Amino acid sequence: MFRSKRSWAGLFGAAVGILTALYVSSCHAAPVEFRDLRVDVVGSGRPVLMIPGLNSAASTWDQTCAALQPGVQCHIVQLPGFAGAPAVATENFQLAMRDRLLAYLDDRKLDKPVVIGHSLGGVLALRMAAEKPGRIGQLVIVDSLPFLAGLRGMTPEQAQGMAAGMRQQMLAATKEQWEAGTRQGAGGMSRNPANAERVVAWGLASDRATTVQAMSELWGDDLRPLLPRITAPTLVLGAWAAYEPMGSTLDSTRKIFEAQYAGLAGVKIEMSQRGYHFLMWDDADWLVGEVKAFLVSGR
Repeated sequence: MFRSKRSWAGLFGAAVGILTALYVSSCHAAPVEFRDLRVDVVGSGRPVLMIPGLNSAASTWDQTCAALQPGVQCHIVQLPGFAGAPAVATENFQLAMRDRLLAYLDDRKLDKPVVIGHSLGGVLALRMAAEKPGRIGQLVIVDSLPFLAGLRGMTPEQAQGMAAGMRQQMLAATKEQWEAGTRQGAGGMSRNPANAERVVAWGLASDRATTVQAMSELWGDDLRPLLPRITAPTLVLGAWAAYEPMGSTLDSTRKIFEAQYAGLAGVKIEMSQRGYHFLMWDDADWLVGEVKAFLVSGR
């Protein structure tokens, strides 16, 4: 009897998965090209803009989008210059992408959408919400901090100097050094070796100048002064386990997140128990559960 119940449960789960996949496939519109952005539109219902991170492909969010169905319309963004996408020259990558993403919301007439961003995508989501208070309905920030250099105890001035030096070193690296650095950086991205290799492939397919510019901005900019301008209810989902060998704990990492987001009124911070940086892969059920509950609650 026990085996029978488990078999039926497995068959039911498989059926749900197949139906969800068919639903998503049937609701997958042709990609939208908008001002150097490529956006896959999937499903129907409440609009959810999904922004991937540094060097990442839009497919970062495919599994999450499918798990959120039905009832939402995913707008999954491919940022230029990353994972093989054509690059575009900008004086400031973050500000250029912020403005393009906000313009996309207006062009598509998306009223108070949910914006979900991972890593660099989370920083862009924060910038969007601070630039246009009231334009975003809800924010979900996945493993991203407003002042990355604060992890090294730097002041904003020190961070800018460090970022400038980082930029020069990265641009001067040989092809072999660049590839080695890309592989090393992917080591703590996911618990799954296959996913880590996917991150490596994306990094090697990304435009180096775009990667360097975006990374130097991540390390050099301090977004904490922008946080009080954000009015959208915000959920922050954090990871810590990849840094456990270096002494990090769930509690110590939570305190870092709480300190960095202290200026954002009403922010809700939740920490994954075991996931690495790509929480949408490593702790998928937890992430989807947190997002669904947040969307239902409205705050």
